[in-house]
Amino acid sequence: MTAYLYLAMAIIAEVFATSCLKYTGQFTRPVPTLLTFGGYGVAFFFLSLTLRVLPTGIAYAIWSGAGIVLISAINWIWLKQRLDAPAVAGMALIVLGVAVINLFSRSAGH
Repeated sequence: MTAYLYLAMAIIAEVFATSCLKYTGQFTRPVPTLLTFGGYGVAFFFLSLTLRVLPTGIAYAIWSGAGIVLISAINWIWLKQRLDAPAVAGMALIVLGVAVINLFSRSAGH
């Protein structure tokens, strides 16, 4: 269970860093740039802790799926970037895929 907590922390840090990336001005603005690099550093640190227990493919599937959905939600709410029906359907399939891995896969470390 600790591995999933580490993975959640990695995902949150990665989503934070990716959200800051837009504001770096191609890495010309110091504060957003430092927040971006710091967020990615924290994300990779916690991902490395996760990989002590979970297989890389499973951890990365969960990381990327959750990251896609969270970044899209943040952009939709704060940046008013609207999603069309195919984008929402695709993200729903990603969430479904992550759920299938966690509920039914023996590879997920259950």
